[in-house]
Amino acid sequence: MDWKVRAIRGATTASSNTKEAIAESVKELLDDIDQRNELDPEEIISVVFTTTADLDAIFPAAIARKRDHWDSVPLLDVQQMAVTPSLQQCIRVLIHINTPKPQAEIKHSYLREASNLRPDWSLAQVASR
Repeated sequence: MDWKVRAIRGATTASSNTKEAIAESVKELLDDIDQRNELDPEEIISVVFTTTADLDAIFPAAIARKRDHWDSVPLLDVQQMAVTPSLQQCIRVLIHINTPKPQAEIKHSYLREASNLRPDWSLAQVASR
């Protein structure tokens, strides 16, 4: 088996700048990525979250750290670069993993209003479900 480092991208939006709304969005996004890619926390190298400046009620990494077996996963939160106009209340994630899967089998997740960020991936992956 030839293992490689791969990256999984994802994004979503929160309905408001509250701990509950952000937690709901992060959990939904990570659940979707996990389900579609069958993640094993032991194979995760690192996870980087970004949020737009209008989301500051809680760190997405704090939510991710509560996931089963994610307590040792290296997590980082940073603020997304502000470009006008851009999607507001947006949470993005970049997950680096070790995997034997080829790049074509990696499934990226763009949920809620963020589905418009990569319509090419969103449409292709809906067809492959």
